[in-house]
Amino acid sequence: MSERGSESLSYRRSRFATTLPLDRRYTSTHHWLLEEAPGIWRVGFTEFGIRLLGDLVECAITAEAGAPVGLGQEIGLVEGFKAVTSLHSVAEGGFLGAGTDLRADVTFLETDPYERGWLYRVRGRPDPASVDVHGYVSMLDVDIDHYLRTRRGSGKPADAR
Repeated sequence: MSERGSESLSYRRSRFATTLPLDRRYTSTHHWLLEEAPGIWRVGFTEFGIRLLGDLVECAITAEAGAPVGLGQEIGLVEGFKAVTSLHSVAEGGFLGAGTDLRADVTFLETDPYERGWLYRVRGRPDPASVDVHGYVSMLDVDIDHYLRTRRGSGKPADAR
């Protein structure tokens, strides 16, 4: 693990590698939150979160711009080839809208998760349990180790994908 410049941190464990922006908050549900302006939070999935979801085919945000959203409130769905997953808010306040680029191309979630692949914006407060990049690295270590132990116990190859 090393920091490249002052903008991101390179992370690698087992077969999973990523670069994590330093200017974000991160959640245990593998979301990131970027404060664009005081109290305005842009939210997306981390690369590890996307890997957990698998190949994505659709992202539908059902919350309406201007509506209040609570922490943990269901605000949409993410559909992969094998499953549909509910999308829950990791911030509370006023919902400002969904990521505009995702309407045109859902693959931005996978190809550009920290920029064009953002999910939604909220004016308010982030999840109080969110952590900085170093805290998220600790979460990743725990989650990947758990995944590897689980995979080994099932007799399947132990990799992080």
